[in-house]
Amino acid sequence: MEPQQLIMPGRRSPRADAPNRPRIGIVKFASCDGCQLTLLDLEDELLAVAERVDLVEFAEATSRRSMGPFDVLFVEGSISTAEQVEEIVRLRAVSHRLITIGACATAGGIQAIRNWFELDEVRDTVYPGPTYVESLAQARPVSDFVAVDGELRGCPISPAQLREFLVSMVTGRRAQLPDEAVCLECKRRGVVCVAVADGIPCLGPVTRTGCGAICPAYGRGCYGCFGPRESANTASLAKWFSDSRSAVEVGRLFSGFTAWSEPFRATIDAHGGPPGQRADGSEPRDA
Repeated sequence: MEPQQLIMPGRRSPRADAPNRPRIGIVKFASCDGCQLTLLDLEDELLAVAERVDLVEFAEATSRRSMGPFDVLFVEGSISTAEQVEEIVRLRAVSHRLITIGACATAGGIQAIRNWFELDEVRDTVYPGPTYVESLAQARPVSDFVAVDGELRGCPISPAQLREFLVSMVTGRRAQLPDEAVCLECKRRGVVCVAVADGIPCLGPVTRTGCGAICPAYGRGCYGCFGPRESANTASLAKWFSDSRSAVEVGRLFSGFTAWSEPFRATIDAHGGPPGQRADGSEPRDA
């Protein structure tokens, strides 16, 4: 059973001043804040939800602060430093439900591509003076460190899926989050298949829907922002790509926003790792 199928409404808060309002927190680690902005972009809908919850921690929107406890804690961003490891463990201990939001929190995000490289190599390439750069050897999803009760995928997350989750939380029912391929969304929207019609490589057959098939609708292949759907046959899709592309090109197609998630990671490794992994052209290390 996948984490998102375990999503349940927050328990009642014991606070006397708000006895029926669950305490909600929203925090971030290594990320761009885009998923938090998706929450703020709900605007009027968010105001209606806010009337039913007690928002005690959300640095993007309020100066109000809380160290916990939380009935529901939303977490954006990957875990990239030792301090972040300590903090996510602490937050898990004071949270009744912990929900990861976005590709960074659920799959490591675009920054997890560095996991195929040696950390010193990355630091020396990016920073002219990396003396004070402290980082883990790998940027990893939250679920690698603590138990996660639910997840909202995407880069950024889907406003519709976020709305569905928030409504389910305050009404006491299970969130209905689809596990469908992007291809089905293309069919519903009447979008011509870019892979069949134009030969454009597309991850739609193995990627979970949520974006509304934006990229195919504009004549581009899916980049896999929402990560692999359940039982995604990435090996078969990679074989089809390989009929007209090199192994390096196939690896590049899967090396996007959710590259570190299985089975995308296994497919990348099977094709020599992400492009540019080693300056000397050596084989990728075990991941």
